[in-house]
Amino acid sequence: MARVPLPRHNPAMLALQGRTALVTGGTSGIGLAVAKALAAQGAKVCVAGRDPTRLSQALAAIPGAHGMELDVADLPRCAALLPTLRADLVVANAGLALGIDKLHEGSCEEWDRVVDTNIKGVVHSFRHTVPWMVSQGRGDFVFVGSVAGRQAYPGGSVYCATKAAVRQLYEAARLDLHQTGVRLLTIDPGMVETDFSRVRFRGDAARAAAVYAGADPLRPEDVADALVYAVTRPPHVNIGEIVMWAARQASTTLLDRRP
Repeated sequence: MARVPLPRHNPAMLALQGRTALVTGGTSGIGLAVAKALAAQGAKVCVAGRDPTRLSQALAAIPGAHGMELDVADLPRCAALLPTLRADLVVANAGLALGIDKLHEGSCEEWDRVVDTNIKGVVHSFRHTVPWMVSQGRGDFVFVGSVAGRQAYPGGSVYCATKAAVRQLYEAARLDLHQTGVRLLTIDPGMVETDFSRVRFRGDAARAAAVYAGADPLRPEDVADALVYAVTRPPHVNIGEIVMWAARQASTTLLDRRP
């Protein structure tokens, strides 16, 4: 019996015109690249970030976008602002690491900030945007995780734990949102050259540059490209998990560095 060919989908049908997208941590790195890419596909983009100066710079680079000064760890502000957006595409990107101290030697104050941003911030963002999607019977929520949530590494105890938590939030939310029409994606990159290491090393640019030296890491645009592919699939398709590595990165600790 001859196999009936599947219909081809018109790429124009997969663009994001008419959709409202929120990108947290959208003023630099992966978040900024994602915001630009979503806007290029026709989405109305809201860039959320803590720093008003960087927020203004990001908006200048994305015609038509608007901004929201927001720390996702601030629950009252999330509860007040996020529902008003009625976003049907949310990218929970805000996150950070601080230091590479051992678990028994590091700063609890710094770790509180990491946990508050990387876990509580995701929960706050989810809780105050997804109800709108459920009411509409459609939408996409994207967890920006990390391979660090799949493989721990020395000096990464709390950061790795937070990204493992993000992975479990994704897994549980898939069950919670069954039959709602809302799609979920976790995108877990390996090494991406951004301000991540500069923040981790508290502004030490030379130390941050050494992390990426000779490794030919991923670029923020690579992650944005994969994310846009996933959220522009037809409604019956849910790309649930994307794991991305730099070609020279075999694990969180094994890198092929070349001059």
